[in-house]
Amino acid sequence: MAEQLLFGPAQQIIETLGSLVANEIALLWRLEDELQSLIDTVSKIQAVLLNAEEKNAAGNHQVRDWLGRLEDAMYDADDLLDDVSTDTLQKEILTRDKTAKQVSIFFSKSNQLFYRLKMARKIKAMRERVDFIYAERDRLHLEAAIHRLLDSSVEDNVSILPIVAIGGLGKTTLAQLIFNDDQIQNHFELQMWVCVSDPFHVKNIVEKILKDATKNKPQPVEMNMLVGKLKEKIDGKKYLLVLDDVWNEDRENWSELKEVLTGGASGSRMLVTTCSEKVARISGTVEPYFLKGLKEDALWSLLKQLAFEKGKEPEDNSSIAAVGREILKKCSGVPLAIRTIGSVLSFKNSEVEWSSFKQNELSKITKNENDIVPTLKLSYNHLPSHSKHCFTYCSFFSKDHWFDKSGLIQLWKAQWFVKSCDDQN
Repeated sequence: MAEQLLFGPAQQIIETLGSLVANEIALLWRLEDELQSLIDTVSKIQAVLLNAEEKNAAGNHQVRDWLGRLEDAMYDADDLLDDVSTDTLQKEILTRDKTAKQVSIFFSKSNQLFYRLKMARKIKAMRERVDFIYAERDRLHLEAAIHRLLDSSVEDNVSILPIVAIGGLGKTTLAQLIFNDDQIQNHFELQMWVCVSDPFHVKNIVEKILKDATKNKPQPVEMNMLVGKLKEKIDGKKYLLVLDDVWNEDRENWSELKEVLTGGASGSRMLVTTCSEKVARISGTVEPYFLKGLKEDALWSLLKQLAFEKGKEPEDNSSIAAVGREILKKCSGVPLAIRTIGSVLSFKNSEVEWSSFKQNELSKITKNENDIVPTLKLSYNHLPSHSKHCFTYCSFFSKDHWFDKSGLIQLWKAQWFVKSCDDQN
């Protein structure tokens, strides 16, 4: 598999970059930031490669094309770093040989500046190229989901595509990418987005749909009047409706809602995001699109980047890896959970501290396939007290509330949770 062949070169690049970052020449040339940025991106690519095999084996042409472009970039990066490493070694040898006539020539001000600028441009260009390819990984899911959504062979007047995954895997993010994609924008005459959550009251959902469709909040009226206004808005139009964060498992409620939405033109679509396969089976008219968590090796690669300096576990304490992999079992393959745990572990440097974290704090978390909130609460537990006040204050607002950042800060200040710099003088 291409992803397996690429993992080795990626690891070699990381090791070479690490050596260059530690070298005084990199500091002299002011390349350490670019090199460290390249390390970070290649490390993230490693995690993606470890998780790409299943998609590639399924015959996904977009994945194979992405892997091909990534392969070209990886080998070009390896060649570039070989050149930098060779020149760095030559400089070290010449520097030690103080009598070498070449030293004064090689380190002449003009030659050194020209070479530094040339290599800086090459490394920056390579970093930007690799960053761009890595960023395209989101489009792998996006293209596949859009293909399913626009499938012309679907016979239903309004078909429903569920996106299913546990919390924190990016269902809403993928739905947003689909919603804002140019192809989608040009295909549908009307697009609507509604955050459903709990409870699932059909009248409330119809009100939200009508509000998003008209950009006006409807006046309080009876259900039949709401339905009439919505049908006027969608009748004869090819629409896309996203229902985000759905938990309803009642078939009757779904039937009632779908009946309201049947007035659109043929080819109208609904996109439903949910953590529940049961919801997907009840609501969907086509096969659900499943997002899966990262595999263990990919999770470990991500955790190392977050928990250890420069992403490398201590050489004198290899047993810490065993503890780390035990910790991963609580994460259900969710990168968001890893980020939370990694930020906590970054302040714990020994196997004893990691083991204590696993046995004490992590053991209190009840593992639930569809709920990562207990894991995310770890980050809350480690916040300073004043930050906890700010966080818990947000619970006064309803679920799916859109915060205005500056307004929220003013509310925090009014409660004396935070102070401006002027107040502290």
